Amino acid sequence: MSSKRYTEEFKIEAVKQITERGYSVYDVAQRLGVTTHSLYAWRKKYASGPQHDPSLDQDAEIKRLRAELKRVTEERDILKKATAYFAKESR
Repeated sequence: MSSKRYTEEFKIEAVKQITERGYSVYDVAQRLGVTTHSLYAWRKKYASGPQHDPSLDQDAEIKRLRAELKRVTEERDILKKATAYFAKESR
């Protein structure tokens, strides 16, 4: 006995019919040919949407800013050395 496999998009769309369009779990299950148990599990998994963790955004921003600071500091040091070199050459 094999069970049907459904794509993530199919599951998300099924959950949207329940959460956004207001259809009952039973109606959606009958229309799509899936079990109500599957729909309840999918709703639990997908209804809240992707979990968004603001600390991850902050961590990524800090990492990006540190990399930019490192690059700008290196550029500044190169420019200082170039300025000193050309100042010495012009004397």
